[in-house]
Amino acid sequence: MTSSRTTSRRPAADGTPPGGGFAWELLLPTAAAPARRRGRALQEALRDAVRSGRLAAGTRLPSSRALAADLGVSRGLVTEAYEQLVAEGYLRSGRGSGTWVGDAVRSGVPAAQGPVRGRRSAVVDFRPGSPDLSLFPRAAWAAAFRTVVGELPHRGLSYPDPRGLPGLRTALAALLTRRRGVVADPDCLVVCAGVTQATALLGLVLHGHGERAIGVEDPGSPVHGPVFAACGLRMTGLPLDPEGLATGPLRRSGVRTVMTTPSHQFPTGIAYSARRRVELLDWARSVDGLVVEDDYDGDFRYDRAPVGALQGLDPDRVAYTGSVSKSLAPGLRMGWLLVPPRLLDEVVERKRTIDLGNPSLDQAVMARFVEHGDYDRQLRRCQRAYRERRDILVGALTERFPGVEVSGIAAGLHIIARLPERYGPEERFMAAARAAGVSVRPLTEHELTPVAEPGPGVRLVLGYAHLAPSEIVRGVDLLAAGADG
Repeated sequence: MTSSRTTSRRPAADGTPPGGGFAWELLLPTAAAPARRRGRALQEALRDAVRSGRLAAGTRLPSSRALAADLGVSRGLVTEAYEQLVAEGYLRSGRGSGTWVGDAVRSGVPAAQGPVRGRRSAVVDFRPGSPDLSLFPRAAWAAAFRTVVGELPHRGLSYPDPRGLPGLRTALAALLTRRRGVVADPDCLVVCAGVTQATALLGLVLHGHGERAIGVEDPGSPVHGPVFAACGLRMTGLPLDPEGLATGPLRRSGVRTVMTTPSHQFPTGIAYSARRRVELLDWARSVDGLVVEDDYDGDFRYDRAPVGALQGLDPDRVAYTGSVSKSLAPGLRMGWLLVPPRLLDEVVERKRTIDLGNPSLDQAVMARFVEHGDYDRQLRRCQRAYRERRDILVGALTERFPGVEVSGIAAGLHIIARLPERYGPEERFMAAARAAGVSVRPLTEHELTPVAEPGPGVRLVLGYAHLAPSEIVRGVDLLAAGADG
């Protein structure tokens, strides 16, 4: 290539880019490619230049003869590249008018964002719902994975049973029977991509049965609303009392399905009383209804043995779901759904049509992880860490916010803190928390039915599992300093 070609940068009078400058930008990826890949490399380089905006819409390209000479390739290779990109819409051409960059492409590179004013990254984030991902057992999981990859037969990599691998369903059924007191028939257990997919599967089946509403705890989890709405179900908020879901409003609501967290209600931390559990099942039988039990953190109980699952009392009226999102990691997207036999076939068919089943390798690794005791060891490890962090949070709140009332501490990964009235109203406290760099969530954000006249105090839902002990203490100190300021 001559020096005039590599240094000239001015376009020709007709707008054609200079041959050397244009060719030089495409030369590197093309020249570095093996001879058999040069055509593909040229096409990729042209696409990238158009997508990135280096070749703007309306830019005229060099003739195939000129570009071939600059690149040292055959003219046919360039002609084929031009024709391919014309067919894809990147370029346009006309007989005798040359080849131009088309105007259909929009750059995939996001526009540069200036600094956002008025926003601060949280120094400490107490919002609930996250485990400590640093506790994920990488070494044990990797060892299980290596073993599974070495031993899994070829047929094990085919499409799985949409319910899940038989080995995993058997292992999970034994685990849930032992730890949570459920009635777990492996044939009625469906492996899902977390509780969200389990909820969606049930919602779609219920909608197919003519249901149009579902009862939910109020306050409750905000994540279920969009899932139910996508299934064509509207949510009916049902109030709680000290024993759990209030059955009077439930009977008057007219719904025949209700979503509950009876072992550790989210977010209040209530464990349904024995009487309330019986009343809830009596209601389900009287309306030919269904109770959906989300056992989202049933394994994490610190002061006594975990409360057994509601499903064990009536497997025909309770659909039970849980996941490893808190015990291992939400990114695994693995959970389970124990389905009453009358709904099983429809749920399995929905699962089949949605995704053809969860990844086989992940299921096989999880099965081995459970069978060899690694999952139990992980639960014990998390329980020790989370109990320590709970105690540190309660102690720090008691010290820095005299008169605070703390509840929901017996289990789970968060607590409820009711601050004395002098720290209210809520809006003022939340503004002070933001100014101090602390993210917190008030209990009111979990309420479906806003209170007409909220009280003067502040009620907070404080997650702690994902925070190191030092972060917990620092966060409470910042909250107190901001509130006192």
